[in-house]
Amino acid sequence: MQIPIGEGADKTPEQHEEARREFIAELWRRYEALQEWAVSHWPDQQHPLSSADFVEARKEILGLRSPVGSLNQPSQKDEVEPEQGGAQYVDVTPAPWP
Repeated sequence: MQIPIGEGADKTPEQHEEARREFIAELWRRYEALQEWAVSHWPDQQHPLSSADFVEARKEILGLRSPVGSLNQPSQKDEVEPEQGGAQYVDVTPAPWP
């Protein structure tokens, strides 16, 4: 259980969600600017950077959009603990490509 303290203690869940979305949008904007700067200022012109070099970082930032974290993982909020009869093992390995 999280107990809100500090600046956001008196916000409603809707306000928290809006603040989270605004943060992610600002993070994305700043990351795009950083990526553009890095590509244009990269010192090794023999091996230039491209936007493909930033794919994994973009995935991580986009993963923040899901309130439970990773977009690929289901919410485990309402799952029963193993000692209460829940699953002993949950497979989180992604399915292979066809």
